[in-house]
Amino acid sequence: MLRALLPALALILCICTVPATARAQDQDLQALLQDRAEEVASPGRRTVGPLIEALVASGLPGVPTFLERWAEREVYQRESDGLFFYADEEGDTYALRDISTDAPAGTAPDDAMDQIRPNGGVRRVIATALVQFQLSDPDRARRVDALDAISRSPEPDQIEPLRASIEGEPDPLLRARKEQLAGMLAARFGESTEDRIAAIEALSGALSVEVRAVLNQILATEGGVAAELPEDANIARTLTPGDDLTEAEAYAQLVDADLAPPVQDRAEIKAALTDNVENGSVGGVPLGQLVTKAGRARAYAALAEAGTVPPLVTDEDIDAALASHVFYEAYDEPDPAVTDAARAALDEVETRVAMNQALDLGLDALSLASIYFLAAIGLAITFGVMGVINMAHGEFIMMGAYTGYVVQQIIPDYTVSIIVALPLAFAVTFGAGVAMERLVIRWLYHRPLETLLATFGISIALQQLAKNIFGTQARPLTSPSWLDGAWVLNDVVSIANIRIAIFVLAMIFLGLILFVLNKTRLGLEVRAVTQNPGMAASMGINPDKINMLTFGLGSGIAGIAGVAIGLYAKVTSEMGADYIVQSFMTVVVGGVGNVWGTLAGAGLIGILQKGIEFFNPSNTLAAQTYMILFIILFIQFRPKGIVALKGRAAGD
Repeated sequence: MLRALLPALALILCICTVPATARAQDQDLQALLQDRAEEVASPGRRTVGPLIEALVASGLPGVPTFLERWAEREVYQRESDGLFFYADEEGDTYALRDISTDAPAGTAPDDAMDQIRPNGGVRRVIATALVQFQLSDPDRARRVDALDAISRSPEPDQIEPLRASIEGEPDPLLRARKEQLAGMLAARFGESTEDRIAAIEALSGALSVEVRAVLNQILATEGGVAAELPEDANIARTLTPGDDLTEAEAYAQLVDADLAPPVQDRAEIKAALTDNVENGSVGGVPLGQLVTKAGRARAYAALAEAGTVPPLVTDEDIDAALASHVFYEAYDEPDPAVTDAARAALDEVETRVAMNQALDLGLDALSLASIYFLAAIGLAITFGVMGVINMAHGEFIMMGAYTGYVVQQIIPDYTVSIIVALPLAFAVTFGAGVAMERLVIRWLYHRPLETLLATFGISIALQQLAKNIFGTQARPLTSPSWLDGAWVLNDVVSIANIRIAIFVLAMIFLGLILFVLNKTRLGLEVRAVTQNPGMAASMGINPDKINMLTFGLGSGIAGIAGVAIGLYAKVTSEMGADYIVQSFMTVVVGGVGNVWGTLAGAGLIGILQKGIEFFNPSNTLAAQTYMILFIILFIQFRPKGIVALKGRAAGD
């Protein structure tokens, strides 16, 4: 674009309000437009530059508004005196506004006004000039729009105005974006090789997609073929037919470059023979001999020798043509020093991006592991102590989530409601777990198949009960506003605040469970029953009571997990089924009845699932399938899990 225009724009953008006001008093926008009325009324892409330069150099406050409305075709010229106005159509008349002050200026019939219609090329020039004004607009949104416009359509003439707007930028985030965008423009359009290399090296510390896109644009290549490598080209690499590209693709390039004749296919050969039938023969070969491949070859060779058809291209011809030419990719950027710097910077950026992607994947895996730990820890306690396969464990998670939903309907403050919902969900599911153990589970001890079938039936019944009460539509469990958003480390690494909160909650419960199991009488009795129920009974411990409390404790923890998971996932009657399989896998892989084993199992499954999803992000079901297969294989080698536990659960 017009290089002379933009330094003037940059100068204007750096000037404060008082000098601009003084000049506005000395000159009127209408008068300035009248001096160039013909260019305003009939602008052209090649002639609009001096006009915009004059407008910008005037420093008049109405110039940005005029440029914007001019581009939007909202400027009209009155035929009687040639004056310009802003106009709004009102029936058969126009409501006019003064071009200098934007004040009402009466009305005019529609046949007295001519609408100024700049074409697309002129509008792009105007839009570029408007961006420069918007870079220092008091409205932050307009400055963001200007930066977005520059990002979409970068031009060399935007460098200086952008740099000039950096010093006065009050927003730290926009200031950083302007600096980076100025560096990106300098890397592509800098005046000297040294300036471009310096800008490219500065970009090597960034991670954004925009920076990588700029470096890739500098490193853009175009394929070529020649008898020898051209000396004036900046060669990116040479290509070997058969390795870097197929021989068919290589020969097609030769044909496109008019360096080799095209290969005739069977249809073309047949058409050539058919078109040259004379007196029952083709090229002296009788038609009866054309039924064989050799006969057709002789006929075509005769036609080619006579110059009737082009010679047949054989495999030997193709090999010779490929061997006598060089295939290469050349950079669009002619300066080798610039492309070398861009390649080094891009390699460094991609290395740092890969490291940060690994960190981001690790955070996602840690977050998923904390969810699985919360969902499984209650099951680990009941399964480890009692040996009960509770297929209704997921429904206790669902009950906790619905408890949180009900509390939020009563207490509209989301922070208070969550504080109330956590202990209430524990109480509700603890009571439900005790009732289930007293009414069903206690009669099925040491009968695992009947226990599995009974709890599976209870699971279905609880799901249907939830549907009857709350319906089939998902219910919202809204997190407090302070959990909105995400913790953003850089352009690659980020994690939602709600996931951080779930991780913290999981760590709190890990500490509480370890405290209960290791520092309280209940924990001592639970560990005693776990290791040797007969000996524990002989010491005065009631295993039946411990089983009841343990089942209630595990169910209560599942209820709290339901509140946490409900903040992250949808609350439905089937939500427990989404976590029951992962919960059992976590318990079995980690080690039955062991808190640390459950933690280790959740970590392994979380890392494994996220790792598989990284390589196949579009198919979560496939990732879970591969994960299950891996766990089956893992159990074959370590059937007692990562942390094996001695006692009744281990079969001792």
